[in-house]
Amino acid sequence: MDTYKTVVSKRDTRSFLEKPIPQDESRRILQAARMAGSSKNAQPCRFIVIDDQSVKVELAKCGDFAAWIPASPLLVAVAVGGPGTRNEFDAGRAAQNMMVAAWGEGIGSCPVSMHHVDCARDVLGLPDDYHVVIVVAFGYPSKQQKKVPEAARKPWDEYVHANRW
Repeated sequence: MDTYKTVVSKRDTRSFLEKPIPQDESRRILQAARMAGSSKNAQPCRFIVIDDQSVKVELAKCGDFAAWIPASPLLVAVAVGGPGTRNEFDAGRAAQNMMVAAWGEGIGSCPVSMHHVDCARDVLGLPDDYHVVIVVAFGYPSKQQKKVPEAARKPWDEYVHANRW
């Protein structure tokens, strides 16, 4: 799939087949995250790969809307720590890289917030100065992706302004 089509056709997926993601595919997804740019090349993101079912179940309790994530074959938590004002933005860039790279290979994904930061830190055994910014669930979609026509988006002029608002 070409890059533009991959980006505009990606939809969040919360329902996955019980099919593991091959190690070479998960490595490519993580490499896409590693290669995301970061402010001043600080590289603040660390990635926790979660495929243990018991860890997935415990982590799901850390997000208010995360009960579905144990059904995902693979979770990747993006954690940041230390000094830096752009760390969360950089985490978002890494997460988006992973999701687009995965979708280019036919692997669905959906980002999930961990509302209870201390819970996620404890479940994943993070150092005290780190926290989870986002968890991304990955898997092969169990149903057809929804086709969202251009008409389903707000009008162009509501999104895009020239030179000034």
